[in-house]
Formats: sequence, structure tokens, C-alpha cells
Amino acid sequence: MTKAFFIFARLSAFSILQQHVPAPALPYCLHLYERYPFRLKLRQKRQTKVGDFSFRPGRPLQITLNRDLHPFLFLMTYVHEVAHVAVHLQFGPRTEPHGVRWKKMFQDLMAPLLREEVFPAEVLTALQKHMTNPKASTFADSKLVNALRQADSRTHHDVQVSALPEGALFRLNGRWFRKGVSKRTRAVCQEVGKRSRYLVPLDAVIEEVQLSLL
Repeated sequence: MTKAFFIFARLSAFSILQQHVPAPALPYCLHLYERYPFRLKLRQKRQTKVGDFSFRPGRPLQITLNRDLHPFLFLMTYVHEVAHVAVHLQFGPRTEPHGVRWKKMFQDLMAPLLREEVFPAEVLTALQKHMTNPKASTFADSKLVNALRQADSRTHHDVQVSALPEGALFRLNGRWFRKGVSKRTRAVCQEVGKRSRYLVPLDAVIEEVQLSLL
């Protein structure tokens, strides 16, 4: 890779972070980028994930993040993925993705951010509990997800799958489903007009709902 490429990648990453993370966290996020260099890119909204880390031999390490994330969730996801980069650089590509080494790295990298200057009190309390044993997905921690949603004024009128009664019809990702039995963090749902059944996260935000039966 040329020097010009790395300069452009660095400026691009700084611009993204400046626009998407809480201002008090920006210097630390830039520090992480300098310490563990990678290419940072934004993606349109993805229902299956909010961020990821990838690598290919001979190419820069890469992190992608959804561009529509609230600053608090963007920040957490950014550090989550940087922890993958750090573990990859320190232990190699064969390390378990969300194993003990990743959890310890994520805890260490998040520690400087666990303060009220960065997160509001309600989010901070839930986040501190979450970080005692971080999960592979933020959305597996319902208390943290609810705290994040409360902090994001854009989601106050969103309807989640958890709020729907069994038998309700709802649209998600442009497809219609009928809600079935809830099992812990997911609901068994059948796609309308098909036999396929899916485990849909209870925290998923639906696009449209029809409570009456077809």
C-alpha cells in the first residue's frame, strides 16, 4: 500500500469518528485508531449486524460500522471491533472470535470510557454490568439495549417485536411474518405465505404491524 493510501485512510477514519462518536470520546477513539491501524468504513443499515471486522492476506485490516447508529451504540460497536483488531494483531487469526482473549481486550479498551462524561447515567449503569462479562452481541443484553433506546430520542416511537401479541402480522426487512411463541430473547415467527420459520430478536424494530388476522 502506498503512503498516500494510508494518509487518505487516516483522514477518512478521523472524519468518520468526529461525526459519529460522542465528543468526549473522540480523542480516545483516535488514539485506538493510531495504536491499532485499520481501514474504517461506513455501511448502510444492516438488520443482521451493526459492525464487523475482516481481514485478507496482503490487505489492510478493516472495520465496518452502520452509519445510522446512535453515537453511544456507534462508540460501543467501534471499540468492540477494535478489540477484534487488537486480538488479531497480538494472537493471530486463529483466536476464538468472542473468547476469553477478546472479552479481556474489550473490557480493557472500554474501561477508559466508562464515565458519565461519555455516557448518561442510565446507559453507564447498564454498560458497567454488561462489561463484567461482555457478550458477542450488544443486543443479547436486553437491559443495555433498553437503556440505549431510552437515550436515543429517535427510537421512542419505535415498535419492537416484543411488544406484539402472538399471531400479530408484522413487516421486517420488507417481508411479512406472523409472530409465534417467544423464547427468551427471540420469537419463533413464520414468514407469511411460506413454511419457513425464523427466530426473530425480540428487540428488532418492525416496519409495519397488522394485529388482525389475514
